[in-house]
Amino acid sequence: MYLVVNIIGIFVFLVIAFAFSKNRHNIKWRSIILMLVLNLVLAWFFTSFSVGTDIVKGAAEGFNWLVAVAYQGIAFALSSWVHVKQMDFVTSALLPILLIVPLFDILTYIGILPFIIKWIGRGLAVITGQPKFESFFAVEMMFLGNTEALAVSSLQLKQMKAERDLTLAMMSMSCVTASILGSYTQMMPGQYILTAVPINIINAIIVTNLLNPLTVTPEEDTIARMTGSNAAANETDGPAKKEPFFSFLGDSILGAGRLILIIAANVIAFVALAALIDKILMLVNPWLTLEHILGIIMFPFAWLTGLSVDDAFKFAQFMGTKLVTNEFVVMGKVTGSINNYAPHFKAMLTVFLTSFANFSTVGMIIGAFKGLVDKEKNDLISANVGYLLLSGILVSLLSAGIVGVFVW
Repeated sequence: MYLVVNIIGIFVFLVIAFAFSKNRHNIKWRSIILMLVLNLVLAWFFTSFSVGTDIVKGAAEGFNWLVAVAYQGIAFALSSWVHVKQMDFVTSALLPILLIVPLFDILTYIGILPFIIKWIGRGLAVITGQPKFESFFAVEMMFLGNTEALAVSSLQLKQMKAERDLTLAMMSMSCVTASILGSYTQMMPGQYILTAVPINIINAIIVTNLLNPLTVTPEEDTIARMTGSNAAANETDGPAKKEPFFSFLGDSILGAGRLILIIAANVIAFVALAALIDKILMLVNPWLTLEHILGIIMFPFAWLTGLSVDDAFKFAQFMGTKLVTNEFVVMGKVTGSINNYAPHFKAMLTVFLTSFANFSTVGMIIGAFKGLVDKEKNDLISANVGYLLLSGILVSLLSAGIVGVFVW
């Protein structure tokens, strides 16, 4: 019965996207069905076949190895933070970013990462029949992050029509960044974290094609800007001049430090604000808390992922908390108990949390577009905040539901 509900839930999430579509007559159903089948095959392969599970487990172990290497640098400077029985959130999850971000930036600097992004993006465009740049961007944002991917695509954003920029804004709600996956795998099952990444890429395209279907002519279907190593150039131009390597590396390390401070500040502030709201609500009724309220609101969607009533309410609370705070807040809450949950619950919760889809990300995306495009395009994106949130929520639900079909 629960499997049937899970399958029905996937179609309900797609129907919700269809119901809110800006132009239902323009939806390319063949492409949508092809991408949905592709995602089901990927989820099946990564969760049900020994080769697939070995691939994602190997990738997760690779990130864990990088984190272990990062601990050597942390221990040199802050040995009392590492050589303890239980490391705190900042040490175990955030400080390794100081190694992982520069590593991915170096891969970008020497051209390896842009090459991978470009060709995977082109391959995805051929397979799915989607426009080249949207496919390229879907892969790009999973490696670089949403605001970074937007920044290096500024020329493209300026040249494209406003409706395509809105599609990219909606897609940006569902991204993660490869440099932060090591932090995720320290708190949640790495197998499902790494499974969620490619599935999120394709679901972001599916959902945005349902919510904001567009016709892109061959003349418009070009990539004006290719990701470069700290700079980008038009395909017909030569690559932009690189800054000196150690200047670039210093900026990368400083950027990683700022990222740690931003995440830590957000987690501290959001947890404290949520606690304050709970204290105020409990003055009205001891049962009344933010998690309970969010659990009630999100319960129908959680139940549609094939959970029992009790588990669905718990899952709904985590979903709501993640949307109003961020994924790190929920991961910090469940990291000690996640392996005690049933396989289906554990897999879906991990996949749902593997994205930046929350209210604060909306502000980041709007802020990024303000600095990159003209007022007309920015006003269109600002006027569609609801669509940005809906896109992020539906992609997370769809990814969790698809993976959940194969894990029980």
